[in-house]
Amino acid sequence: MRLSRRAVTAAAFAPALAPFMARAQGRYPDRPIRVTVPFGPGGLADVTIRLVGERLSQRLGQQVVVVNQPGGAGAIAARAATSSPADGYTLALLTNGTAVSAATARSLGFDPLGDFTPISTLGFFEFVLATSSAQPYRSFRDLQQAAQASPGKLNIGTIQPGSTQHLAAVLLRSLARIDAVIVPFRTTPDALTALLRRDVDLVIDGFSAMGGMLREGQLRALATTGARRSAALPDVPTMIESGFADYDVTSWNALFAPAAVPADIVTRLNAELQAVLADPALGARLAELGIAARGSTPAELGQRLRDDIARWSRVAEQAGLEKL
Repeated sequence: MRLSRRAVTAAAFAPALAPFMARAQGRYPDRPIRVTVPFGPGGLADVTIRLVGERLSQRLGQQVVVVNQPGGAGAIAARAATSSPADGYTLALLTNGTAVSAATARSLGFDPLGDFTPISTLGFFEFVLATSSAQPYRSFRDLQQAAQASPGKLNIGTIQPGSTQHLAAVLLRSLARIDAVIVPFRTTPDALTALLRRDVDLVIDGFSAMGGMLREGQLRALATTGARRSAALPDVPTMIESGFADYDVTSWNALFAPAAVPADIVTRLNAELQAVLADPALGARLAELGIAARGSTPAELGQRLRDDIARWSRVAEQAGLEKL
């Protein structure tokens, strides 16, 4: 068989070109990356990933595209990620709410532990226990004493059953030993409107939702739910400081990939996220929303997810909540 001069030349150079071709074919990323988000635009998780994603795009040289797919207790967004190739080009935002849903849903539609590989946390935030400034309560102890003096009269507003805020209210009622009615609302603005009208006595939700009302004096913060005081509300005590040692409700947002994604891609994304989250400008912007920017190792994130599922399962069981 006779080979053409072009074929002979190509064959001669093939060994030398092989390493360069392998690097070119294996370079990640070489096209945009999608992140599925289980909430609509404008929410805390959505804003977090958009701010982080913008800076991550600059470091990776490829656009990070946020795809909002709310509904189904996060299952729609999760399945969109797990049904995509595990090549690092479709990622998923999971949250503390994912752990709550796994603990309270009869059938979640996906396995957050088995279907995903952790990459890194993005940010942490606590909730605020707020009352109307027209109410006489100056501390959570004041509200607790009023509730114990009039069992069944206190109303606590949260968003829908199964949410982190709802289970935070369930845990509060148990640890404070108060007979209070938990009133679920469709949205946070609905709950806050009811608080201003004094239809409910207390609302548990994020600082980003009520920060303006707190600054304007319409609402009064009685306590926050994290292990440490909120940077957004440094003068407001935590529930732990208020005498409830086991009351620590800290939520988080984090980035995950489908389970079979190559380990080197996880390592690359984790390293880039650490650099992004260390940016003081980003940290300051997230702090305005009540979010503490903080990354993690994949192992730390995986353990946090497992621990939170176990914890909220215990809370739901102790409260006698039926799985939805």
